[in-house]
Amino acid sequence: MSGGLPGFHNAPVSRAVVVAAALFSVPFGLRSRFLDLGLSHQNLYENLRIWRVIASLFAFSSSPELIFGVALLYYFRVFERQIGSNKYAVFIIFSMTVSVLLQILALGYLKDPSFNPLTSGPYGLIFASYVPFFFDIPISTKFRIFGLQLCDKSFVYLAGLQLLFSSGRRSVIPGLSGILAGLLYRLNIFGIRRLKVPEYATSLFSRLSWPFSNNSYQRLPIATTDENIPDLQARQMQGVHTTTPDPTESSIATLVSMGFDRASAIQALALTTNDVNLASNILLEAQST
Repeated sequence: MSGGLPGFHNAPVSRAVVVAAALFSVPFGLRSRFLDLGLSHQNLYENLRIWRVIASLFAFSSSPELIFGVALLYYFRVFERQIGSNKYAVFIIFSMTVSVLLQILALGYLKDPSFNPLTSGPYGLIFASYVPFFFDIPISTKFRIFGLQLCDKSFVYLAGLQLLFSSGRRSVIPGLSGILAGLLYRLNIFGIRRLKVPEYATSLFSRLSWPFSNNSYQRLPIATTDENIPDLQARQMQGVHTTTPDPTESSIATLVSMGFDRASAIQALALTTNDVNLASNILLEAQST
Protein backbone atom coordinates (compact mmCIF):
# COMPACT_ATOMS: atom_id res chain seq x y z
CA MET A 1 0.00 0.00 0.00
CA SER A 2 2.42 2.64 -1.24
CA GLY A 3 0.25 5.26 -2.99
CA GLY A 4 3.01 6.47 -5.30
CA LEU A 5 6.19 8.38 -4.56
CA PRO A 6 7.48 7.73 -1.04
CA GLY A 7 7.11 10.41 1.59
CA PHE A 8 5.02 13.56 1.22
CA HIS A 9 6.65 14.81 -1.97
CA ASN A 10 4.24 17.38 -3.49
CA ALA A 11 1.63 16.55 -0.83
CA PRO A 12 2.03 19.21 1.90
CA VAL A 13 -1.68 19.35 2.76
CA SER A 14 -1.83 15.58 3.26
CA ARG A 15 1.21 15.84 5.48
CA ALA A 16 -0.50 18.49 7.60
CA VAL A 17 -3.62 16.32 8.02
CA VAL A 18 -1.56 13.28 9.08
CA VAL A 19 0.41 15.35 11.58
CA ALA A 20 -2.79 16.92 12.94
CA ALA A 21 -4.39 13.49 13.38
CA ALA A 22 -1.36 12.26 15.31
CA LEU A 23 -1.11 15.39 17.46
CA PHE A 24 -4.79 15.28 18.37
CA SER A 25 -4.98 11.52 18.92
CA VAL A 26 -1.85 10.83 20.98
CA PRO A 27 -2.48 13.29 23.86
CA PHE A 28 -6.08 12.18 24.31
CA GLY A 29 -4.99 8.56 24.08
CA LEU A 30 -2.46 9.01 26.88
CA ARG A 31 -5.24 10.43 29.04
CA SER A 32 -7.63 7.57 28.14
CA ARG A 33 -10.26 10.01 26.94
CA PHE A 34 -10.92 8.56 23.48
CA LEU A 35 -14.64 8.07 24.03
CA ASP A 36 -15.09 11.65 25.25
CA LEU A 37 -14.37 13.08 21.81
CA GLY A 38 -17.06 11.42 19.69
CA LEU A 39 -20.20 13.24 18.64
CA SER A 40 -23.36 12.36 20.57
CA HIS A 41 -26.96 13.51 20.61
CA GLN A 42 -26.62 14.83 24.15
CA ASN A 43 -23.48 16.87 23.51
CA LEU A 44 -24.82 18.39 20.29
CA TYR A 45 -28.53 18.87 20.87
CA GLU A 46 -28.73 19.26 24.64
CA ASN A 47 -25.43 20.65 25.92
CA LEU A 48 -24.35 22.22 22.59
CA ARG A 49 -20.66 21.42 22.90
CA ILE A 50 -19.48 22.56 19.49
CA TRP A 51 -15.80 22.12 20.44
CA ARG A 52 -16.38 18.37 20.12
CA VAL A 53 -17.05 18.81 16.43
CA ILE A 54 -13.60 20.30 15.89
CA ALA A 55 -11.83 17.72 18.06
CA SER A 56 -13.70 14.82 16.46
CA LEU A 57 -12.44 15.82 13.01
CA PHE A 58 -8.87 14.73 13.74
CA ALA A 59 -8.57 12.65 16.93
CA PHE A 60 -9.07 8.92 16.38
CA SER A 61 -10.99 6.94 18.98
CA SER A 62 -8.43 4.18 19.54
CA SER A 63 -4.85 3.20 18.74
CA PRO A 64 -5.83 0.62 16.05
CA GLU A 65 -8.00 3.22 14.33
CA LEU A 66 -5.12 5.69 14.47
CA ILE A 67 -2.78 3.16 12.80
CA PHE A 68 -5.18 2.20 10.01
CA GLY A 69 -6.41 5.77 9.57
CA VAL A 70 -2.97 7.33 9.24
CA ALA A 71 -1.90 4.58 6.83
CA LEU A 72 -4.90 5.32 4.59
CA LEU A 73 -4.38 9.08 4.78
CA TYR A 74 -0.78 8.51 3.76
CA TYR A 75 -1.86 6.33 0.83
CA PHE A 76 -4.51 8.77 -0.40
CA ARG A 77 -1.96 11.59 -0.66
CA VAL A 78 -1.74 10.47 -4.30
CA PHE A 79 -4.94 12.45 -4.99
CA GLU A 80 -3.29 15.67 -3.86
CA ARG A 81 -0.52 15.02 -6.37
CA GLN A 82 -3.07 14.41 -9.11
CA ILE A 83 -5.33 17.47 -8.66
CA GLY A 84 -2.92 19.80 -6.86
CA SER A 85 -2.80 21.04 -3.28
CA ASN A 86 -5.18 23.96 -3.96
CA LYS A 87 -8.04 21.73 -5.11
CA TYR A 88 -7.23 18.96 -2.64
CA ALA A 89 -7.58 21.40 0.25
CA VAL A 90 -11.09 22.17 -1.02
CA PHE A 91 -11.79 18.43 -1.19
CA ILE A 92 -10.70 18.07 2.46
CA ILE A 93 -12.81 20.98 3.67
CA PHE A 94 -15.85 19.86 1.70
CA SER A 95 -15.68 16.17 2.65
CA MET A 96 -15.11 16.85 6.35
CA THR A 97 -17.80 19.52 6.56
CA VAL A 98 -20.44 17.51 4.71
CA SER A 99 -19.56 14.36 6.64
CA VAL A 100 -19.95 16.10 10.01
CA LEU A 101 -23.27 17.62 8.96
CA LEU A 102 -24.55 14.21 7.89
CA GLN A 103 -23.45 12.71 11.21
CA ILE A 104 -25.23 15.45 13.14
CA LEU A 105 -28.40 14.89 11.11
CA ALA A 106 -28.16 11.12 11.66
CA LEU A 107 -27.84 11.56 15.42
CA GLY A 108 -30.81 13.89 15.47
CA TYR A 109 -32.94 11.52 13.43
CA LEU A 110 -32.00 8.21 15.05
CA LYS A 111 -31.78 9.28 18.70
CA ASP A 112 -30.45 5.81 19.41
CA PRO A 113 -28.25 5.54 22.55
CA SER A 114 -26.29 2.69 20.96
CA PHE A 115 -24.82 5.16 18.46
CA ASN A 116 -23.63 7.58 21.18
CA PRO A 117 -20.98 8.70 20.98
CA LEU A 118 -19.95 8.23 17.36
CA THR A 119 -16.31 7.34 16.84
CA SER A 120 -14.05 10.31 16.16
CA GLY A 121 -11.36 10.90 13.57
CA PRO A 122 -11.10 12.13 9.95
CA TYR A 123 -13.51 9.46 8.71
CA GLY A 124 -15.11 11.93 6.34
CA LEU A 125 -11.87 12.55 4.45
CA ILE A 126 -10.74 8.92 4.48
CA PHE A 127 -13.95 7.41 3.16
CA ALA A 128 -14.62 10.26 0.76
CA SER A 129 -11.23 9.38 -0.76
CA TYR A 130 -12.50 5.89 -1.54
CA VAL A 131 -14.76 7.39 -4.22
CA PRO A 132 -11.93 8.61 -6.50
CA PHE A 133 -9.94 5.53 -5.47
CA PHE A 134 -12.72 3.30 -6.84
CA PHE A 135 -13.32 5.27 -10.05
CA ASP A 136 -9.91 6.69 -10.95
CA ILE A 137 -7.21 4.28 -9.75
CA PRO A 138 -6.77 1.40 -12.21
CA ILE A 139 -6.12 -2.22 -11.29
CA SER A 140 -2.59 -3.10 -12.38
CA THR A 141 -2.18 -6.65 -11.07
CA LYS A 142 -4.46 -9.54 -10.17
CA PHE A 143 -3.60 -12.63 -8.17
CA ARG A 144 -5.15 -15.46 -6.18
CA ILE A 145 -4.82 -16.28 -2.48
CA PHE A 146 -6.45 -19.50 -1.28
CA GLY A 147 -8.61 -19.49 -4.39
CA LEU A 148 -9.80 -15.90 -3.95
CA GLN A 149 -9.34 -13.50 -6.86
CA LEU A 150 -7.64 -10.37 -5.52
CA CYS A 151 -5.92 -7.33 -6.97
CA ASP A 152 -3.44 -4.70 -5.85
CA LYS A 153 -6.34 -2.52 -4.62
CA SER A 154 -7.79 -5.23 -2.40
CA PHE A 155 -5.57 -4.46 0.59
CA VAL A 156 -6.67 -0.80 0.57
CA TYR A 157 -10.31 -1.93 0.61
CA LEU A 158 -9.59 -4.37 3.44
CA ALA A 159 -7.98 -1.62 5.50
CA GLY A 160 -11.05 0.52 4.91
CA LEU A 161 -13.40 -2.27 6.03
CA GLN A 162 -11.32 -2.74 9.17
CA LEU A 163 -11.63 0.97 9.94
CA LEU A 164 -15.33 1.10 9.02
CA PHE A 165 -16.29 -1.64 11.50
CA SER A 166 -13.59 -0.92 14.09
CA SER A 167 -16.12 0.46 16.58
CA GLY A 168 -19.19 -1.38 15.38
CA ARG A 169 -22.25 0.75 14.67
CA ARG A 170 -20.55 3.86 16.06
CA SER A 171 -17.99 3.90 13.23
CA VAL A 172 -20.36 2.91 10.40
CA ILE A 173 -22.22 6.24 10.37
CA PRO A 174 -19.03 8.39 10.04
CA GLY A 175 -17.76 6.05 7.32
CA LEU A 176 -20.98 6.14 5.28
CA SER A 177 -21.17 9.90 5.75
CA GLY A 178 -17.70 10.19 4.25
CA ILE A 179 -18.66 8.07 1.23
CA LEU A 180 -21.73 10.24 0.61
CA ALA A 181 -19.56 13.35 0.88
CA GLY A 182 -17.16 11.88 -1.68
CA LEU A 183 -20.00 11.11 -4.07
CA LEU A 184 -21.37 14.65 -3.76
CA TYR A 185 -17.92 16.04 -4.53
CA ARG A 186 -17.60 13.79 -7.57
CA LEU A 187 -21.04 14.90 -8.79
CA ASN A 188 -19.64 18.45 -8.66
CA ILE A 189 -22.49 19.78 -6.57
CA PHE A 190 -22.50 23.59 -6.56
CA GLY A 191 -19.49 23.44 -8.88
CA ILE A 192 -17.29 22.46 -5.94
CA ARG A 193 -14.65 20.80 -8.11
CA ARG A 194 -13.80 24.12 -9.77
CA LEU A 195 -12.93 25.83 -6.50
CA LYS A 196 -9.37 26.28 -5.30
CA VAL A 197 -7.81 27.40 -2.05
CA PRO A 198 -5.60 30.49 -2.60
CA GLU A 199 -1.99 29.70 -3.40
CA TYR A 200 -0.65 31.54 -0.37
CA ALA A 201 -2.69 29.29 1.94
CA THR A 202 -1.34 26.00 0.61
CA SER A 203 2.17 27.42 0.29
CA LEU A 204 2.27 27.73 4.08
CA PHE A 205 2.22 23.93 4.34
CA SER A 206 4.97 23.61 1.72
CA ARG A 207 7.26 25.89 3.72
CA LEU A 208 7.08 23.71 6.79
CA SER A 209 10.16 21.52 7.04
CA TRP A 210 9.48 17.99 8.25
CA PRO A 211 12.16 15.29 8.51
CA PHE A 212 10.11 12.90 6.37
CA SER A 213 9.12 15.32 3.61
CA ASN A 214 12.09 14.93 1.31
CA ASN A 215 12.85 12.16 -1.15
CA SER A 216 15.11 11.60 -4.08
CA TYR A 217 12.42 11.34 -6.77
CA GLN A 218 12.27 14.00 -9.41
CA ARG A 219 9.32 15.05 -11.51
CA LEU A 220 8.96 13.16 -14.76
CA PRO A 221 7.94 15.54 -17.54
CA ILE A 222 5.36 14.55 -20.11
CA ALA A 223 7.53 14.46 -23.17
CA THR A 224 7.87 12.51 -26.37
CA THR A 225 11.55 13.13 -26.91
CA ASP A 226 14.56 12.72 -24.68
CA GLU A 227 15.75 16.25 -25.45
CA ASN A 228 13.00 17.64 -23.18
CA ILE A 229 14.26 15.72 -20.16
CA PRO A 230 16.54 17.65 -17.78
CA ASP A 231 20.12 16.40 -17.54
CA LEU A 232 19.67 14.95 -14.08
CA GLN A 233 16.59 12.97 -15.04
CA ALA A 234 18.25 11.82 -18.25
CA ARG A 235 21.14 10.42 -16.24
CA GLN A 236 18.65 8.75 -13.89
CA MET A 237 16.87 7.22 -16.86
CA GLN A 238 20.12 5.90 -18.29
CA GLY A 239 21.01 4.33 -14.94
CA VAL A 240 17.62 2.69 -14.69
CA HIS A 241 17.85 1.21 -18.17
CA THR A 242 21.10 -0.48 -17.33
CA THR A 243 19.85 -2.07 -14.11
CA THR A 244 16.21 -2.89 -14.83
CA PRO A 245 14.48 -4.92 -17.54
CA ASP A 246 12.63 -3.16 -20.32
CA PRO A 247 9.00 -2.34 -19.57
CA THR A 248 6.59 -5.05 -20.67
CA GLU A 249 4.09 -4.37 -23.43
CA SER A 250 1.20 -5.08 -21.08
CA SER A 251 2.42 -2.39 -18.66
CA ILE A 252 2.90 0.09 -21.48
CA ALA A 253 -0.55 -0.73 -22.86
CA THR A 254 -2.10 -0.13 -19.44
CA LEU A 255 -0.67 3.38 -19.23
CA VAL A 256 -1.48 4.14 -22.88
CA SER A 257 -5.09 3.08 -22.26
CA MET A 258 -5.21 5.68 -19.48
CA GLY A 259 -4.46 8.43 -22.00
CA PHE A 260 -0.67 8.77 -21.72
CA ASP A 261 1.54 8.73 -24.79
CA ARG A 262 3.76 5.69 -25.32
CA ALA A 263 7.09 7.48 -24.90
CA SER A 264 6.13 8.99 -21.55
CA ALA A 265 4.75 5.64 -20.39
CA ILE A 266 8.05 3.91 -21.18
CA GLN A 267 10.01 6.62 -19.35
CA ALA A 268 7.81 6.41 -16.27
CA LEU A 269 7.97 2.61 -16.15
CA ALA A 270 11.74 2.69 -16.48
CA LEU A 271 12.07 5.24 -13.69
CA THR A 272 9.82 3.20 -11.39
CA THR A 273 11.22 -0.27 -12.20
CA ASN A 274 8.04 -1.26 -14.06
CA ASP A 275 5.62 -0.35 -11.27
CA VAL A 276 2.43 0.60 -13.14
CA ASN A 277 0.76 2.26 -10.16
CA LEU A 278 3.78 4.38 -9.32
CA ALA A 279 4.34 5.24 -12.99
CA SER A 280 0.74 6.37 -13.42
CA ASN A 281 1.01 8.51 -10.29
CA ILE A 282 4.12 10.24 -11.63
CA LEU A 283 2.49 10.87 -15.00
CA LEU A 284 -0.69 12.22 -13.41
CA GLU A 285 1.39 14.42 -11.13
CA ALA A 286 3.31 15.79 -14.10
CA GLN A 287 0.06 16.52 -15.91
CA SER A 288 -1.23 18.58 -13.00
CA THR A 289 1.70 21.00 -13.16
